[in-house]
Amino acid sequence: MNSQERLVYMANQIARNVATQPEPQAIVAVADHIKAFWDPRMKAMILAAPEGLTPVARAAVERLRTVQ
Repeated sequence: MNSQERLVYMANQIARNVATQPEPQAIVAVADHIKAFWDPRMKAMILAAPEGLTPVARAAVERLRTVQ
């Protein structure tokens, strides 16, 4: 698994962990987690190539793109 695949896996895993929340809150939770705990290089990589993300993880990445 390369670095990009690992980041996609991690973002999807975070989304699975908050899946019991309503979707809007889950999206915010995933975005907040990535913003708080991922280093700038990781964030840049996932923003540059979000292929393979689940819908909630993809929406969270898009939220990061607009909120940062």
